[in-house]
Amino acid sequence: MPTPITCNEDLRQLARRRVPKAIFDYVDRGSYDETTLNANRADLQAIRLRQKVMVDVDNRRLDTTLVGEAARIPVAIAPTGLTGLMHGSGEILAARAAQAFGVPFTLSTMSICSIEQVRAAVDQPFWFQLYVMRDRDFVRSLITRAREAGCSALMLTADLQIQGQRHQDIKNGLSVPPRLTVSNAFDMARKLPWLWHVLRGPSRSFGNLEGFVRGAQGTQTLAQWVGGQFDTSLSWKDVGWIRDLWPGKLIVKGIMDPDDAREAVGQGADAIVVSNHGGRQLDGAPSTIAALPGIVDAVGHRTEVLFDGGVRSGQDVYKAMAIGARGTFIGKAFLYGLGALGQAGVSTALELIRKELDITMALGGIRDVADLDREALWQPSSGSASGATAQVNLLDAA
Repeated sequence: MPTPITCNEDLRQLARRRVPKAIFDYVDRGSYDETTLNANRADLQAIRLRQKVMVDVDNRRLDTTLVGEAARIPVAIAPTGLTGLMHGSGEILAARAAQAFGVPFTLSTMSICSIEQVRAAVDQPFWFQLYVMRDRDFVRSLITRAREAGCSALMLTADLQIQGQRHQDIKNGLSVPPRLTVSNAFDMARKLPWLWHVLRGPSRSFGNLEGFVRGAQGTQTLAQWVGGQFDTSLSWKDVGWIRDLWPGKLIVKGIMDPDDAREAVGQGADAIVVSNHGGRQLDGAPSTIAALPGIVDAVGHRTEVLFDGGVRSGQDVYKAMAIGARGTFIGKAFLYGLGALGQAGVSTALELIRKELDITMALGGIRDVADLDREALWQPSSGSASGATAQVNLLDAA
């Protein structure tokens, strides 16, 4: 009898066994010393919750709206590159799982399945994440394609003007251009179910680029083109340019500083995402949960503040919302599910989060997720043990 899956770590371990190491490490690891990657999780785990008893918590409500769209729980699927290599047709499967569950799905510019392929496979519009590249004509064409596909929100990622070095990707051959090693080829050949699904997918390269980038054909030349497209001249004036091209909801992702949050709102962002790119860019930056209170206090009364970074459980969602986030994104959490069990794994990841959020609300005396605030967090007294240091620092920042 198989061991039941009770938490996201179970999905992670199953994905580790089923997905080639180079692809799993791309999802699982971060940049440089991985200080920020690890802080995203450690700082969330350090937060303690306030337990409340003898409170009527019957008929709890977990539903909300995110950027004007109904969500069964305050969670959305984050944009992740190369999702279709974690499992064949990965973007399509994740979008279907998200829509069946009742939460938003965000497609990455660097997806394997294209905007058009995903739109043809699902019933409802999704969000599209945009990287601003040096080739502004191509960026303009991406925005046009997203608009024609009926995407209901555009998410501008602001923190990838240059790519942080991810040591493990280089060692595994996931560099620019990609380097196929004997070890990688042997590992992929041993993962026959994974290989079968990937080969059957509608695309095995960068779907949004393939056929649209002049002179670039095949994964290697496309990867080289992308490597030369990171634009260090990206500035706030580009947000205004995008705002003029995009008539719908605009989300700015990659905000870690209150001043940047104010600037994003001033440029017309309908929502911002507190994010450090999952610890994959500026290593040594604070965790997103440490940055969240100051940003909420700066702009939370003017725009929706969404949270990204280290969310693996319903308790993580609870903590972020208690500090002031409107909702959260999951990246690694859904990718582990996808690598483990395909579409069913994404559904499982979402259900694990829903159930834990529901139980945590009941034990914390919270009947409606909209009622979560900082009173839901345990605030240690001055005589508390040193293990509460992270909690004290976090609440002091608020």
